[in-house]
Amino acid sequence: MYPIQECILNDVSDSQVEEAPVAPKTRSRAATRAKLLEAASEVFAEVGLGEASVERICERAGFTRGAFYSNFSSKDEMFLELAGDVARDRVAGVRARMADIVATGGLDGVAEDPSIIIRVLDVIGDDPLTTLLAYEISIRAMRDPEFAAAYREHEQQIDDEIVQLIDEIVATKQLRLRVSSREAARIILAVWADVSARAAVSGLGPEQMAEQRTRELSRVVALVLEPA
Repeated sequence: MYPIQECILNDVSDSQVEEAPVAPKTRSRAATRAKLLEAASEVFAEVGLGEASVERICERAGFTRGAFYSNFSSKDEMFLELAGDVARDRVAGVRARMADIVATGGLDGVAEDPSIIIRVLDVIGDDPLTTLLAYEISIRAMRDPEFAAAYREHEQQIDDEIVQLIDEIVATKQLRLRVSSREAARIILAVWADVSARAAVSGLGPEQMAEQRTRELSRVVALVLEPA
């Protein structure tokens, strides 16, 4: 199971644990909705929003069109909900990983070592499915101004978390940056996205991707830091 699929299913199970007891019919409906979203994440990533039909999504999920339309009014509504789930999960994951690193003294490592930043960004996911879905979401944002507004808000939240991480590393290690921490964060995120995309196109395995990512992020860290 890919990270994005785990996040969809975990969102459903977590909500059921935290809220008051739910009737079996409601739990069944939530499970159906989660399975449809999981199937849609695969289909949207594989063929794109335009080619993804309701029939194809239902076939992948193992449900009828009736099950689809009892949960979503349209394919667009489903895509917007899926995109929101992805964005919220990315922000929550980055925040949780940052809190864990700070709590466990993870900022005590070597400043030039990009492993801390990699650990934070790992929660975003870089498997082929997640990468393809992320690009499909960004393409929709380029074409839909209303969707773009929500997309920018979530992207800004991730930027803010990476800026905070960079600021904490710089303060802890008494370093100086050649650019602002905001600019450094955007450069790092751009390189991360580029490596993920090129790895997906080239068919690189997880180990090869990790090596390439570490190598390229190391160069970026060296470029944005002032010499000691």
